[in-house]
Amino acid sequence: MNLMGKVAIVTGGSKGIGAAISKELANAGVKVVVNYNSSQDCAERVVNEILANGGSAIAVKGDVSDLREASVLVEEAIEKYGRLDILVNNAGITRDRTFKKMDENNWRKVIDVNLNSVFNTTSIALQHLIDSGNGRIINISSIIGQAGGFGQTNYSAAKAGLIGFTKSLSLELARTGVTVNAICPGFIETEMLSEVPDNVREQIQGRIPARRFGHAEEIARGVLYLCQDGEYITGQQLNINGGLYM
Repeated sequence: MNLMGKVAIVTGGSKGIGAAISKELANAGVKVVVNYNSSQDCAERVVNEILANGGSAIAVKGDVSDLREASVLVEEAIEKYGRLDILVNNAGITRDRTFKKMDENNWRKVIDVNLNSVFNTTSIALQHLIDSGNGRIINISSIIGQAGGFGQTNYSAAKAGLIGFTKSLSLELARTGVTVNAICPGFIETEMLSEVPDNVREQIQGRIPARRFGHAEEIARGVLYLCQDGEYITGQQLNINGGLYM
């Protein structure tokens, strides 16, 4: 699919994997709506970089775990660009605790941002994506949703739920031309990973067959592939993890 002139929303698009996705799509000619919640400076830097490279992008603030704010995000995208072709559900947070120490707030916040937000954005954007004729929904899940993670019952539950959501929605939308896929990154060099203690990072890296952490740009290229060449790929998990989970 020629992506020139297509329009994408990238939730959590201001930093890390989201920023890399925003820039990768823009380089392919996509007009990008960079969603952020609190990182306005980061979002504006991403937009300015896209504009400097001859692309088109806007930054839109919105907490996508709130249905009303997710509605405003989609409305602003349509108002600015008149269409919507790609939705990348990337917004996510962690609140790691062993389950014995997990409180309700840390459970609900992670579920709201990582999983419920995907219902919010997708339900509002869906008809626009169907109208585009060949819409793409790409959900950024995680290796933790596939294999679990110590102290991450909340995050793992949300990311595993995202995989189930992807499979079921892909069945419902297959005849419309809209594909729905999940990307499951392994351990990627982002701000989230930088918070892990050095000794734990070394242990994790030692378990990765590729013997290194991934880069946000590698996830972004996976998104581009599904958007550009994935018309017969739907309901799938694209694992970009250096061989850590097979």
